[in-house]
Amino acid sequence: MNLGQAPRPAPVVTILRKKALLADPLLFMPLLFAVSILAGTFGALLGIGGGMIVVPFLTSVLHVDMHLAIGASIVSVIATSSGSAAAYLKDRLTNVRVGMLLEIGTTTGGILGALLAAFAPTTLLSLLFGLVLAFSAYQMLGKIHLEHEALETSSPLAEKLKLGGTYYDTHAQREVRYGVTGVLPGMGIMVLAGALSGMLGIGGGAFKVLAMDLMMRLPMKVSTTTSNLMIGATAAASAGIYFFRGEINPYLAGPVALGVLVGSRLGTRLLIRMRNERLRQLFVVLLAALAAQMLWKGLSALLGGWPHA
Repeated sequence: MNLGQAPRPAPVVTILRKKALLADPLLFMPLLFAVSILAGTFGALLGIGGGMIVVPFLTSVLHVDMHLAIGASIVSVIATSSGSAAAYLKDRLTNVRVGMLLEIGTTTGGILGALLAAFAPTTLLSLLFGLVLAFSAYQMLGKIHLEHEALETSSPLAEKLKLGGTYYDTHAQREVRYGVTGVLPGMGIMVLAGALSGMLGIGGGAFKVLAMDLMMRLPMKVSTTTSNLMIGATAAASAGIYFFRGEINPYLAGPVALGVLVGSRLGTRLLIRMRNERLRQLFVVLLAALAAQMLWKGLSALLGGWPHA
């Protein structure tokens, strides 16, 4: 393949394998745009990237090939980060030091994941996607009722790197001071999160939020906003690989990027006014629903093809 020229995109009618009615751009584009707004809103709220809604919708509802759906999702993750990161930085919710440190691991993993995705079958990707979501929901259940974490002092390494910080909680109407711990384990999880981002187009946000919230003990709002800053860079690290493989199609990526960008702006306004407990509740419900959907899709494909294996 000539790396100086990307492959020509396939039109909408050839992207869809079923649902011929949706091959009409006048119906297909507005529907995808509307769902992308929802994806961008939840992505900005929870720091997980719009891909966790975009990928299941494209594959399960519109029956788009998994690899093309992941390519569009990579673009949506970049749009989510672009639309929300600036607002969160302005409100001083994002911990930039933590984000830049952990980004070293996520970008490395993102490139590796994108390279591995070309060799992974669609069924395996669906099952892996579902397991990631289910694991994320399970881990978050234990902390669903916590509002503010008690950790106020940092570990020696975090103290040396000056990773602790403060933010103003609009809902509680007070300044919240927090410390950071578990820096090295958190970095290891970030490599895995980046690899999942490159393979699944989800931005790795679920693992990033979990690593910062459960292992590094950052407050939930700081975890989600810092994740929003990081997922864009992680996705950008693998986007070029998907582009030159012809798996980023403008008929899909265009409405997805625009819708997610609009939704992410809505999500930033909602997060500032929400409680940490409410954020966790939304996180668990969303991940559990999507995990069930993707696991069912992957298992159905696996069992359906089992006799022919």
